[in-house]
Amino acid sequence: MDTNSLAHKLTDWRHELHRHPETAFDEHYTSAFLADRLEEMGITVTRGIGGTGLVGTLKKGTRPNAVGLRTDIDANAITEQGNPPWKSQNPGRMHACGHDGHMVQLLGAAWLLSHTVDFDGTVYFICQPAEEPGKGARAMIDDGLFQRFPMDSIYGLHNMPMLPAGQIHVRPGGIMASEDNFTIQITGKGAHASSPHMAIDPLVTAAELILALQTIPSRTANPLDPVVVSCTELYMDGAHNAIPSHVTIKGDTRSFSPDVQTMIETRMHDLTEAVCTGNGATYDFSYTHEFAPTRNTPANTALVARAAHRVLGSEQVYDTCEPIMISEDFAQYLDHVPGAFFFLGSGVSNIPTENTMLHNAGFDYNDHILMTGATVLAEIARQALED
Repeated sequence: MDTNSLAHKLTDWRHELHRHPETAFDEHYTSAFLADRLEEMGITVTRGIGGTGLVGTLKKGTRPNAVGLRTDIDANAITEQGNPPWKSQNPGRMHACGHDGHMVQLLGAAWLLSHTVDFDGTVYFICQPAEEPGKGARAMIDDGLFQRFPMDSIYGLHNMPMLPAGQIHVRPGGIMASEDNFTIQITGKGAHASSPHMAIDPLVTAAELILALQTIPSRTANPLDPVVVSCTELYMDGAHNAIPSHVTIKGDTRSFSPDVQTMIETRMHDLTEAVCTGNGATYDFSYTHEFAPTRNTPANTALVARAAHRVLGSEQVYDTCEPIMISEDFAQYLDHVPGAFFFLGSGVSNIPTENTMLHNAGFDYNDHILMTGATVLAEIARQALED
C-alpha cells in the first residue's frame, strides 16, 4: 500500500469508526477495531489497559529510547443531526469531538512508522478510553501504563475546526485549562409569592451570588491570569406563585495553575458564605477538580514545531499560539513524563464562524487532514527517538 492508497484507507477507517461510536469505558467495538488494524501492521498489541484502552508496541533497532503517541477513542452522548453516509448507527451517541479522526491519524502514523519510516527505538501507540469525562488517562496510569510501557516522552493532538485546515498550533507551558466543577445548594424559607416578607428567598440570594462570583475573574484574579467562572445550571423547588425553599447553582471554572485553582475555590466559598449569611440563608458548597491544566514541556513543544515544519513548511506552523480554556485529560500524562499536546486545524471554511464546532450534533471530521495528522505524528516519533 502506497501513501495515496493509505489516504483512502484512512478515510474508510474513519467512516467505519464514525458509524459505531461508543462512550466512556464502553468502547469495545472501537478498541477491537484499533487492535486488529495495528496487529495487521505487525505491531504488538496489549489490550484491556484501564478498561477498554490498549497499547501498540513497535520496536526497531536496539536503542532503549521510547516515545508514546496517544489518541482518545470515546464518543459523545449526543444524537447526530447531520446526514453523512457514515452517520452514527448507535442512537444517542456520535463522534462530535473528532476522536474518530484522531484514532485514524494514529493508525496512519503507525502504518508509516512500520512501513516507511526508519528509526531506532520503540514507539507506543496509546489508545485511551473515556477522555470526555476525564477518567481514561487516570485509569490507564493506575493500570501501570508507564511501568509496563516506559517512555521518555508522550505526544497528542486535537483537531480544531476554528483553525484553517492543516495548520499546526502549539505553545510551551499552559495550552489548555483546568476544569473544576462546583455545586452550591442554598436553603431559605419558602412562602407564597404574594408574601415575600414571610420568606427567606433563596432565589434572590442565588441571583446575588451568581453576580458576586463574577468578581473572581474581574476583581480577585490577576488580570494576566486567564480565569473563567461559569454558572451553567439553576434548579429550584418553587412555582410561579411560590417562593422556593431551595435553589441549587451548578457550574465550572477554568484556569491554568494550581495556585489559581486554589484561589478560585477559596474565594468562591467565602462569597457563598457571605452572601448566604447576609440574606439569612444556609448553604452547602462542593468543589471538585475534574481536569488538570495541560502544560507542555518547552523542549517537547519545540520538537513538535520542528517536526511540523519539516512536514508542512513554516507557514503552516504556529509555535506560540494562544492557549484555550477547554480541558483535556492528556494533562495527567504530563505529570509523569515530559511531552506536548498540539492542535491541528480542521476548518472546512476559511471563516471560523462558518465551521461546525466541536460537540455540535452536526459535526463531522474533515477527511482532508487525516494524512496531515498521521504524517506529523510519525515525524514527531522519528525525531523524538533521534534525540
